[in-house]
Amino acid sequence: MNDLNLQTGQILARVRQQRPLVHHITNFVVMNDTANVTLHIGALPVMAHAAEEVADMVRLAGALVLNPGTLTPDWVESMLIAGRAANERGIPIVLDPVGAGATPLRTEANRRLLGELQVTVVRGNAGEIGALVGAGGEVKGVESVGALDDPVAVARRVAREWGATVAMTGEHDIVTDGQRVMVVENGHRWLTTITGTGCMATTAVAAFAAVEPDPVVAAACALAYYGRAAELAAEEAKGPASFKVAFFDWLYNMTPEQAEQGARIRVESA
Repeated sequence: MNDLNLQTGQILARVRQQRPLVHHITNFVVMNDTANVTLHIGALPVMAHAAEEVADMVRLAGALVLNPGTLTPDWVESMLIAGRAANERGIPIVLDPVGAGATPLRTEANRRLLGELQVTVVRGNAGEIGALVGAGGEVKGVESVGALDDPVAVARRVAREWGATVAMTGEHDIVTDGQRVMVVENGHRWLTTITGTGCMATTAVAAFAAVEPDPVVAAACALAYYGRAAELAAEEAKGPASFKVAFFDWLYNMTPEQAEQGARIRVESA
């Protein structure tokens, strides 16, 4: 068992002890599920989008999630206001670039957020991450439907270009700050049968980042815990609907010791 396994359990325990507030400016499609998953992990959710209050709200938070999945120009402005307030306070920002690469509006909005804010972690699928630097991948709607020739190289490039840790999720998750590279091998294919599991993974990363100052460690350990919950849920589920219920239950019931024992994180480059 490596040190990252131990840290997965320790960070989960800190989330549950400290119960950080995670401020979401997120999409309507999965807002309820995202709020519930935040609670199941052990953090506290708030969904506040109005430009008039986001700066005040984020100052109370341990982390800020920006998720332009149901994008409007007004929401981008709210995200920028909240993000600037988070940067002033040193509050980590986790960006989920939903649908980047699908339309110019989405791609440019996400690039603007990265350009004007100091984003801590970018959590997205291969198509979305590739679109941020024009490195290939294909997005249809909000789903990644095209593979990258060298996903590690693309993730590193995005991390270096935008100065953020990148968490590229897929069959295996890649986490990098441009130099260090960690691969998370936990997960299950049924995560692809439920809308919003990527958005919920972003919330897990934000909850861990709220209590762990190293964003690479926070993202890798969060995704290992999240993926392990999916593996355990699949053992007792009969299909997507029962999997979702079991998955939420395992996020809630998993002990730090179980997270530590089940995490599979491989360090490719230190």
